[in-house]
Amino acid sequence: MQSSTRMTFADRVVMIAPQRLIVLLGLSIILCLAALIVLDGSPRRAATAAGMSLGCIAAVLIVLRIGHRIARGQSRKSLSLFITNDSAPSFITGADGQIASSNAAATRTFGERKDATLASVLAERISNPGPVLFRLQSRAASGGAAREEIITNSGQILLSVHAIGPDGFAWRVEPQNVQAAGSLPSDSRILPMLMVGRSGAILSMNHAARQFIGSRVKSLDAVFSAQVVTPGTVMQISTTSGNQPALVAQTDAGAGRRALYLLPPPVVGEQVQNHDWQVFQDMPIPMIKIAPDGTVQSYNKRASKLIGVMLDEGAHLSALMEGLGRSINDWLDDTLAGRLVQKSEFLRLTRGDCEAFVQVTLNRIEEDGTPALIAVLHDATELKSLEAQFVQSQKMQAIGQLAGGVAHDFNNLLTAISGHCDLLLLRHDQGDRDYSDLIQINQNANRAAALVGQLLAFSRKQTLRPETLDMRDTLADLTHLLNRLVGEKITLTLSHDPVLHPIRADKRQLEQVLMNLVVNARDAMPSGGEIRIITECSKLETPLQRDQVTVPVGQYVTIKVSDDGSGIAQDKLQKVFEPFFTTKRTGEGTGLGLSTAYGIIKQSGGYIFVDSTEGVGTCFTLYFPVLAQNAHVSVTKAVEKPAAVGNAPKGGVILLVEDEAPVRAFASRALRLRGYTVLEAENAEAALATLEDVDLKIDVFVTDVVMPGMDGPSWVRQALIARPDVRVVFVSGYAEDSLGEAQKKIPNSVFLPKPFSLSDLTETVNNQLH
Repeated sequence: MQSSTRMTFADRVVMIAPQRLIVLLGLSIILCLAALIVLDGSPRRAATAAGMSLGCIAAVLIVLRIGHRIARGQSRKSLSLFITNDSAPSFITGADGQIASSNAAATRTFGERKDATLASVLAERISNPGPVLFRLQSRAASGGAAREEIITNSGQILLSVHAIGPDGFAWRVEPQNVQAAGSLPSDSRILPMLMVGRSGAILSMNHAARQFIGSRVKSLDAVFSAQVVTPGTVMQISTTSGNQPALVAQTDAGAGRRALYLLPPPVVGEQVQNHDWQVFQDMPIPMIKIAPDGTVQSYNKRASKLIGVMLDEGAHLSALMEGLGRSINDWLDDTLAGRLVQKSEFLRLTRGDCEAFVQVTLNRIEEDGTPALIAVLHDATELKSLEAQFVQSQKMQAIGQLAGGVAHDFNNLLTAISGHCDLLLLRHDQGDRDYSDLIQINQNANRAAALVGQLLAFSRKQTLRPETLDMRDTLADLTHLLNRLVGEKITLTLSHDPVLHPIRADKRQLEQVLMNLVVNARDAMPSGGEIRIITECSKLETPLQRDQVTVPVGQYVTIKVSDDGSGIAQDKLQKVFEPFFTTKRTGEGTGLGLSTAYGIIKQSGGYIFVDSTEGVGTCFTLYFPVLAQNAHVSVTKAVEKPAAVGNAPKGGVILLVEDEAPVRAFASRALRLRGYTVLEAENAEAALATLEDVDLKIDVFVTDVVMPGMDGPSWVRQALIARPDVRVVFVSGYAEDSLGEAQKKIPNSVFLPKPFSLSDLTETVNNQLH
C-alpha cells in the first residue's frame, strides 16, 4: 500500500483556510471604516454594517469547515473501500489511535471491536504495543510511511502504517510465520533465542524461547541442566514438560552480550532429506555438512562468511582448518564410530588474509542410509587471542624473572672479574707487557656488563640514573654518532618543537633506545632513504587507548622515529617487542634491541607504540611525561665523583656484608688499599653478631641487598636502632627499584649497582664518610 501524493480537497482547505481568514478579517476592517465614512460617521449604522460583515465571514468559515469534514470523510471512505478486500488485517485510525474503520480480515483475526484503540486490539498479540505504535506513527507522520517486523505470540508480523492527511493513519498487519505451540521450531527467523549478559543473567527471551521452555526465566541455571553451557553441543533444556534436547549455538551480540539459539538436535540414525538442509541456510550459526571422507557436501551462508572463499563443495576439511594435533580423517572416523571423547575442538583456519580460530563440534546424522556429519562452528578468534595474550604475558614474566636472576649472578661474577683486574692494574704500569692483556680483560668485562644490562632492561630491573633532560640538547649531542651509524645512503633529519618541555629520564639509556630505533630504520632501507626524528609537545585531553595500554591525561613530550623502509607485516607487528623476536635474517639481529627499548621506556614511566605498513614504512612513537616546573625531584645518589681529586680518604671503619666470597674478597682488598679498616661478614646474621660489641665503632655499612636469610635492608634497620648515625651503602646486581620503599625509610643510604669498579666503590664510601 502506498500513500497518494495528490492533495485532496480537505488538505487544500486546511492549507488555505488561515490565509483566507486573514484576508476576510482585513476586508471586514476596511468595510467598517468605509461604513463610517459613507454613513456620515453614524456609529449605530457603522456597527450594523460591521456586524453584517462579520456574519458573512462566519458563514464562509462554517462552509469551509463543513467542506473539510466532507472531504476528509470521503478520503477515509475511499480508503476503507480500498482495504475492504485486502487479505491482511487493516485499520484506519486517527492521530489518537482510535479505530475509525477496519476490514473483514481484521474482524476475523481480532474479532469485532467497537470504539476500540489499535493498541488494545494488538495487546493480545504484542507485549506492550503502545511504544511500538507510537514509534511507527511518528515515523509515518514525518516520512509518510513506516514498517517494522515484530515478534508476537504466534510468530512474526510485519506492521506497516501510512499517513492519511494531517490526522489519519492506515495500518496493515501482515502475518509472516505462524508456529504451532509445543514444538521446537526449525525456521531460523523464529528460533528460540536467549540474550545473555556478561554475568550469565538472561536479559531477554523471544516468544519462541518462552513457548519452548514454558515460562520466562532469568538465569541460565534455570534453562540448562548442566552447569557449563557448551556451544555447538546437544544439551538438555529444562522445560515445564521435562528435559528436552536442543543443539545450542552461540553468536556474539556485542557489548559483552551473547545470543544463545536452541536448534533442533540431530539424531543418530535420523534420515535427513536434501531439502531439509535448506532450512539451515538462513540460520545465524555457521554449519557445514561433511561426508565420511572429510569432503564438504554443503554449507550455509554463515559458514561461507566465516571460512572464506576456500569453502566450497568438494573441498576437504583438512584444507580449511588445521591444528588438531592428529589427522582430520581420524577425528571424523572417531566421531562416526561414537568413540569421540572430547565434544569440540579448537582449530585454526587456513585463511591467508587474517588469523582466525574456530571451535568445531561434530554431530552424526544419516542421509538415505549413509552416515554424514554436521559441523557446528563457533568463531573463537577473540577467545584464542586473549588466551595467546595471557600465555605471552606469563612467558614474558618468566623470561623476566629468569633474566633478572641470571643477570644478578652474572653481575656478581663480573664484579669479581673486573675488580680483581683493577687490583692487578694497580701493580702494572703501561710499559709492562701484561698491561695490555689486563686492559683487554677489563674491556671485555665491561662489554659483558652491557649485555647483562640488556637482559635487565627488558625485565625492567635495570639501574637507571634519571636526570632532567631537554631532548633538543640530548639529540644534538647524539647527532654526530647517529650520522655515523646510518651511513652515506641515508639522510637523517631532525625536527623539534619550538617550545619543548623537559622530561625525566636516564640520558645514557635513552640514547641507547634512540640508537636501536635508528639502526633498525637503517636496516629496513638497504637502498637508502630518509630517517626522520621529530620531537613535539602534546597534551592529552582524554586518555589514549592503544594496544591494550591506556595513556593517562596530561602533557607529554613525544619522539617519533620514522622511515620509508620495507615495513612490518601486520601479523608480526604485535610481536616486535618480544625478546629474541626479529624480522631480520639469521645472524643479522639478536632480537633484543626493541625489547630492551621497551623495557627502558616502561621503566622510565613512558610509553612506546609502533605503526607500520608493508612497503610504506614504520614509525615508532615514544611518550614521556612532561616534568612539572615546580616538581621537587628526590634522587637517590649513586656513584658520585669526589669534589677534588686529591680528596683522599682519611680512614674509617667499614662493615662489609657480602655473601659472594669473590666479591667480598675484592671489595675488602680495595677498601683496605684506600686506608679503611674493614670488618667482613658473610651474611646478615654474622653482621649483627659482630655489632653486639658495644665498644666497636662503625662508620659505614656496605651490604648486599639480596642474601640468604635476612636481606640487607632488614638487618640494617635493626642495626640502626642502636647505631643511628652509621651511614649505609647498598650494593646489588638488581636495579635500585628492587629496594622499593625499604631504602627510602633508611636515612643516609645510597645505592651502588653491580658490577662496580675499584674506584666506584672507594669513591662511594668516601662520599658517605665526608
